[in-house]
Amino acid sequence: MKMMVNEFTPPLAAQRAAELQSLSLPTLGHYLEDGFVDPEIRMLVGTGGNIVGTAATVRTTATDSTALHHAAGLIQPGHILVIDTGGDRFHAPLGEVVATQLQVRGAAGVIVDGVVTDIEQLRRIGVPVYARGTSLLTTKLHGAGGGGIGVTVACGGVAVAAGDIVLADANGVLALPGAALDAVFAEAAADDASEPELLRAIAGGERLGDLTGASALVAGLLGS
Repeated sequence: MKMMVNEFTPPLAAQRAAELQSLSLPTLGHYLEDGFVDPEIRMLVGTGGNIVGTAATVRTTATDSTALHHAAGLIQPGHILVIDTGGDRFHAPLGEVVATQLQVRGAAGVIVDGVVTDIEQLRRIGVPVYARGTSLLTTKLHGAGGGGIGVTVACGGVAVAAGDIVLADANGVLALPGAALDAVFAEAAADDASEPELLRAIAGGERLGDLTGASALVAGLLGS
């Protein structure tokens, strides 16, 4: 069975990456509904800060990680590797060897819709890793084909195309096209900037519902 291989999209420009690094990612949850990866895919390795990068996508088959081993050597600094295991939850495609290659290549992180292995070694290597859990059972190099590199993949219920923007922190993962992020970025950044004042007002005794307008909305509902 043949394998589809496409070139990875170049990583984000440094200035844009820095802007996204400064954004409180949960703020985007106020303005978006799509792109949020299943929260069962959680941070297993990382410091809790923002992970920002361009999606470099790989689809493996349940037991064959041939595509992944090839793709790992194509990663550029600023890429986040997104691995679609085809729904497999038993075979770990990522372990110490692949993670070492990603570290050397400058990967910003890796998202696995599945499990990983060598968790203690992964933590030592330090490349941020998000996955559903860990396993002793690993993939093999069967060379059977059927995988894909630089193709649209499924990750935690989200369709992720090569070149999409991936944002993650200790709360979860978001993957979406750049245009969708651009549409809400300015409003989300302004929201972030206003939050310290809101917190000060609450600490000073003001009521949250009065500050946000929720209490006015409740009053309107009571009168309807």
